[in-house]
Amino acid sequence: MSDINDLRDKMEEVTLEMIKLLKTRTDIAKKIGEVKKNIGKVVTDETREENLRTKVISVCQEIGLDEKIATKFLNFLLNESIKVQSTNKQTHLSIFLKAKELEQQGKKIIHMEVGEPDFLPPTIVKDALEEVYDKGFLKYGQVRGMPIFRETLAKYVNKKFKTSITQENIIVSPGARFSIFTAITTLLNPGDEIIVIEPAWPAYKDCALNSGIKVRTINTTLESKWEPSIEQIQKTINPNTKMIVLNYPNNPTGKILPEKLQDEIIEIAKKNNLYVLSDEIYSEYVKESWKSILSYNYEKGIVTQSFSKSHAMTGFRIGYAIADHKIIEKMSKLQALCLTNVSEPIQYIAMKALESDTSNNNKTVQNRLDLLIQKADELNLDIIVPDGAMYVFARINKDGFDGVQFANKTLEKGLAIAPGEGFGDYKNFIRISACQDEKTLIEGMNILKETMSEYQ
Repeated sequence: MSDINDLRDKMEEVTLEMIKLLKTRTDIAKKIGEVKKNIGKVVTDETREENLRTKVISVCQEIGLDEKIATKFLNFLLNESIKVQSTNKQTHLSIFLKAKELEQQGKKIIHMEVGEPDFLPPTIVKDALEEVYDKGFLKYGQVRGMPIFRETLAKYVNKKFKTSITQENIIVSPGARFSIFTAITTLLNPGDEIIVIEPAWPAYKDCALNSGIKVRTINTTLESKWEPSIEQIQKTINPNTKMIVLNYPNNPTGKILPEKLQDEIIEIAKKNNLYVLSDEIYSEYVKESWKSILSYNYEKGIVTQSFSKSHAMTGFRIGYAIADHKIIEKMSKLQALCLTNVSEPIQYIAMKALESDTSNNNKTVQNRLDLLIQKADELNLDIIVPDGAMYVFARINKDGFDGVQFANKTLEKGLAIAPGEGFGDYKNFIRISACQDEKTLIEGMNILKETMSEYQ
């Protein structure tokens, strides 16, 4: 008995020493964060992290420790560093909230920072709002969504993508964001790794970080036409890698991957048994050919969709995910913990919205994008013409340019735009949304031009 107590005492001693070292490490991380902030560096340094990971694996080999356990522990430490260093990051949402505060004070703001279409949902939505009470869709419901709605979605998806899914492959969520959160949180465990190709919508990283999952970013460039290389992806994958996120058409660049490159990425995912989380909410806004991940019939593929962009129903908060029924079952268990079910009246309205023709929405946004592209060219902004979505991601070649400072300056003049650093290591970029009428977009671009003239 004394032997086991001695061992337990020793383990407690080591554990308490580890806690003290964790405090020391956290304090150092905070100091590093302050230095990074002062010199304008992003929080995550992939090269530095990879060097440390290599050293940890080397030590594991020397001392005979399972490197998978050690690298999971390392991922926990790296995530904690990111958390303490990320308190001041500004994204499109932080600019949006500032803009809303200014509007409450009576200031006119042109919103070109968020992807919220200014046009109304289809008129059938208005009719559905009036009739849902009489239809009786007003009660508690299934956590995965109303069977009649999921059946309608399955038919809609099968017709559009030539698939053969059933309602068992669908979960209805309060916006696509929640499906992304539940997919990441239920399919991955703390210490696992997820690959995100940047520039990217920040919610992928935020959801992962919140769940203790390490994000490995692949940085793409304007010069590479926002295309990742197969070598980048292969180099990033290790035994802890469990998922890769795809978002095409991309937010913020509007990029659509060449089909051959996308095919190769899916083959790599299959070979390494990775989940593929494909955010396809901009699929209704494409100029070029585009291929859904559903087309691959990959059992570890998860596709998220939303009515926010396709049907201009941002305030309704309704989306859905499509995946193998076993994945849907896991996601539904977490969703049941968080909410009983998505509002039945909203589900009914979304179901009716599927009957509408939204093709004019695409034409409207593409015409606005063409205008923004023309104006960006006149201002000598560096861009890759988007293949779809509703944004222009532009680089401003001015000495000392900082996207966050610039976005705050334009906001003072009445224009809200998104700083590039919200989407990754893109400090000298801004994202401009094509979600206003052409007259308003021209007015906004004039403010942009005026603010740019202040830089020498």
